[in-house]
Amino acid sequence: MRAVSQAARNALAAGSPWVDTASNYAHGRAHEELRPVLREYPTVRVATKTGFFTEEQGHTALADGVLPREAAMHRHNLEGGFVRWQTERSLATLGRVDLVFVHNPEHHGQGLDRAALHWRVREAFTVLEEFARTGRIGGYGVATWSGLSSGAFSVPELLALARQAAGSVEHHFTGLQMPVSLIRDAPITQALNGGGPLVQAKDAGLITFGSAPLHGGALLDAMTPELVNLIRPGLSPAAAALLAAGSCPGLDVVLTSASTREHWDDAAKALAAPLTARELRRVTDELAGE
Repeated sequence: MRAVSQAARNALAAGSPWVDTASNYAHGRAHEELRPVLREYPTVRVATKTGFFTEEQGHTALADGVLPREAAMHRHNLEGGFVRWQTERSLATLGRVDLVFVHNPEHHGQGLDRAALHWRVREAFTVLEEFARTGRIGGYGVATWSGLSSGAFSVPELLALARQAAGSVEHHFTGLQMPVSLIRDAPITQALNGGGPLVQAKDAGLITFGSAPLHGGALLDAMTPELVNLIRPGLSPAAAALLAAGSCPGLDVVLTSASTREHWDDAAKALAAPLTARELRRVTDELAGE
């Protein structure tokens, strides 16, 4: 619990423009921990998510009649009534929300064909369009782990679903979040070659977020002194890995957490001077040749 608020304060004190959270984070207590921090930083932008829920939240949703009993065991739901309920709770607890991500819609699609999955995503978009149209949230997006890489959906398909949800070309689908790291490096190589989901998203005017730049910490074991020096001599392994991800063309925001202000300052200093496309390509070529 204390780690959530402290991590947020570390990030915001270091100048982070975004806080990214979800109602199921920190065993369902992340939003409560963040609210007083957000009051201290009224200009920081806030992104949260809808879809996943804790066991306790599932019981409450069942009691409120917004979650079918058979759906509670899956801990993930994108039906319109549940999305509305969860977003209302997020707004009530956080105080404000700039962006609501539909969280890993491919998870909901397990056992569904693509058409059924897309129908469910459009249903969630329709609800979030209502929130955005009335000014209660700034916009919405999709935060995915494998949906784009697996072919469950594409950026053009998500944009089409947003237009359908809005009933107009004027929609509020404004953000895309996906993993970007030296382990999940396909988005980097695609963007360096002028294509892929990040380029498509930027061309459509979306804000792009790269999640898991350290791949849950697993990447640090692969950050050899030689690789760190290739990226930029003198950096820590974590800062070098963040710099590589944050230098990806078309990426606006790289999402990470740090336990201390010193770690945040280390990361912020590295990201302040991104690698050139040529330098980044040299890193990805080196990794591809291993």
